Amino acid sequence: MSGSAPEAQIRTPDQRLRVFVSSTLKELEPERRVARTAIERLRLAPVMFELGARPHPPQQLYRAYLEQSDVFVGIYWQHYGWIAPDEEISGLEDEYRLAPRDMPKLIYIKQPAERDERLAELLGRIRDDDTASYTPFSTVEELADLVEADLATLLAERFDASRGPVAAHEPLEAVDAAEHLPVPYTDAVGREQDVATLLDWLTDDARRIITLVGPGGIGKSRLAIEVARSAGDPFDRVTFVLLEHLREPSDVVPAIARELGVRDTSDRPLSEQLGVARAGRRDLIVLDSFEQVLGAAPEVVQLLNDLPDASFLVTSRARLRVRGERVFDVAPLVVPPDPMRASFEAIRDASAVRLFVDRARAADPRFELTPDNAEGIARICRALEGVPLAIELAAARIRALTPSAMLGRLDRMLPLLVTGARDIPERQRTIEATVAWSLDLLSDEAQRLFARLGVFAGDFSLDAIEAVTRGEVWAEDLLGTLLELVDGSLVRQHDDHGVPLFSMLVPVREIAAGRFEREPGATKARRAFGDHYLRLAAEIGPQLQGSAQAGGLARIEAERDNLRAAAHYLIGIGAVDQVADAVWRLFLYWWIRSQLPEAKVWMDEILATGAPLRTRTRAIALGLSSWVSLSQPGSKVDLGPIEWSVALFHSVSDAVGEGCALTVLSIASTKLSPPDLERAEKLQRRALELVTEAEQPVFEAMFRLNLGALTTLRGDPEGAIELFDTVLDDARRMGDVFVESLALANGGWARLGHGEPRPDLFARHLDLSLQLGNEDGVGFALEGLAACAAAVGEIERAGLLLGASETVRLRTGLVDQRPDLTYRPIVDRVLASDRADEFESARARGRRMPRRAVLDLVLDPAETVVP
Repeated sequence: MSGSAPEAQIRTPDQRLRVFVSSTLKELEPERRVARTAIERLRLAPVMFELGARPHPPQQLYRAYLEQSDVFVGIYWQHYGWIAPDEEISGLEDEYRLAPRDMPKLIYIKQPAERDERLAELLGRIRDDDTASYTPFSTVEELADLVEADLATLLAERFDASRGPVAAHEPLEAVDAAEHLPVPYTDAVGREQDVATLLDWLTDDARRIITLVGPGGIGKSRLAIEVARSAGDPFDRVTFVLLEHLREPSDVVPAIARELGVRDTSDRPLSEQLGVARAGRRDLIVLDSFEQVLGAAPEVVQLLNDLPDASFLVTSRARLRVRGERVFDVAPLVVPPDPMRASFEAIRDASAVRLFVDRARAADPRFELTPDNAEGIARICRALEGVPLAIELAAARIRALTPSAMLGRLDRMLPLLVTGARDIPERQRTIEATVAWSLDLLSDEAQRLFARLGVFAGDFSLDAIEAVTRGEVWAEDLLGTLLELVDGSLVRQHDDHGVPLFSMLVPVREIAAGRFEREPGATKARRAFGDHYLRLAAEIGPQLQGSAQAGGLARIEAERDNLRAAAHYLIGIGAVDQVADAVWRLFLYWWIRSQLPEAKVWMDEILATGAPLRTRTRAIALGLSSWVSLSQPGSKVDLGPIEWSVALFHSVSDAVGEGCALTVLSIASTKLSPPDLERAEKLQRRALELVTEAEQPVFEAMFRLNLGALTTLRGDPEGAIELFDTVLDDARRMGDVFVESLALANGGWARLGHGEPRPDLFARHLDLSLQLGNEDGVGFALEGLAACAAAVGEIERAGLLLGASETVRLRTGLVDQRPDLTYRPIVDRVLASDRADEFESARARGRRMPRRAVLDLVLDPAETVVP
């Protein structure tokens, strides 16, 4: 039944927890035997392929075994394993890839070894997987003890977790805290005591603002992430706000609002809106890289007043110097004692050495700390003063240099570079020196490319790099040069929805940005940067429609920070026409991702510049700004700018633009007091005359949707339903999920008006809105589901869902958006009935209901039966 608690699972003796064991067969036969014995000693069931009839089972067989297993155990030594015909990877690697990400993974590596190159690469990826435990062993006896102990510990941890189920009305953010945090690239080595201290501070309500202070590269951000990940109770939600791209203090509070999902409705100070939206919620807000917006410190103090239940964890190179601030000085990692007098164990246990070894193994899985190389590594860590970033950069070179050779280069380079810039802190100079030293190991071309990458504000693609380096002699082998920086750990690579992207750690990017500013070609490169993102907008714009929509949205999201930086730069140099065109091309992105208020800010800036504007630019700015204003609470309906926008689009023969402006004017006409529905319909029919389904299928469908909404308002639900059904069919034919979601919601309301509640339509609308990341759609869907429940007498369910929808509205800033002609009449009837108290009680519970619980209540597959 929808919304009921999951049925408890009872395991019978033949349903013991299954442990899948992955390894090569012959070379690890003794290890497999002891692993099986250890598993069976704990009364668990080993899943091992020698129990079957074939030495190399097909993929579908071990996929089935994995799907029925509970724990993954991987045992590896020297060989990569057999590669079946027509396959590119061995079964050994395929088993690891197919293991579900949330399945616990215990990995055991036999030492010493001369490993196949492909196995070494696989182990490097496994080591970087934050879902796997990674342990070396030497003998079968040691392996047996490790497997038994690790499985016992794992079961104990899972049992402890199972004893604390989430209460029925525990705030969602407490359950989903990790969803609001960046995923760390690496483990927080050597910070265990710091994490414990900070967690203790956070339990003290008097310490509501804690600042982690230290130089760049000291590990402030990584420490903050680890504390945030471990915070748990008493916080309902932990939110990470990255400030590294901001330059103006006035941008800080809007950035916090964006991360919390609260939009600026402009009817009162944004800090007060945050207070309303987060009332009753215990928030931990992490503000990362605050040093460049220190002028915003008073705004944080104001937030302490407006958000009385929130605490702030701030990372900064300088103190905020505000009332109530508690400062935590982030120290370097503990360096080993003088290696001339220290034991091997003392060197090994120093946290700086542990970090070096961890990162060196990531670069070369064959690397091991030994009595022979311990002295050299200890001297490197001491020379680098335990600064984490410096150690990471040095460790990344282990593939090219032995510790002794590395130490020799450090001894020659660091003293010169450390003393070269006396106006910055000592350890920060060490970071810069280490980056300079890392670059010195690379080619001249790589050094030039590093400086050029300083133009980027966020992650960047290879196409973007090509754009800002085009024409440079040193960029002829661009990909090879870029990979030099990747190999040196100065640039990192990752995939985002299939698109390869590159990034830099914050301190490294700052050093690159400083070098870029001193480049003779900086102005030309910055303009190329802006032009590239104009081209990207033109390229991705059409992909926001139809079957390519999901990919287009992901592509824009991935480089959103660079788009923002490009827009600000271009507006600053007067290229306002190009910015307006780019924003207009990405119109559907702003709409779907509920970011239209940000686009409105840019349009208002363009209108306020006083610069001569092209006719089309003014039409875009007026039309877009007016449309967003219509959805903001308390805004006065002003038809003048919208009518001007219609005329301007018409004068430049932009049929789509004119149709959109006419649609906005139609919507505005329905918001007059009293509504002018006759004029609204005439305007919408004019818009439909300007576009054809063949040339502009998405916009033509959207114009029909608004005509259907008007038909509903004019008291003809049957005519509206017919319109919405045709749009729904067209949307599915062209694969446009957003248009489909809009057609479902509108069709649901029309049917409600016709006395036919269809909760399946709103449930499907909710599902699609979640897929698109459309928070407004989530709110509309819950309102529709609440109205359907009320219409069939399910008063408690109606109250729960309406309360949940009100929380969504509150979080997104649309506090006063209430469709009076849709669910309001239904709610008024319930409130006038003898079940009003039951409804209001459920409504109050719905406002506190965890988001996940709401979705479980609604998205029951048995109920989602949209034809």
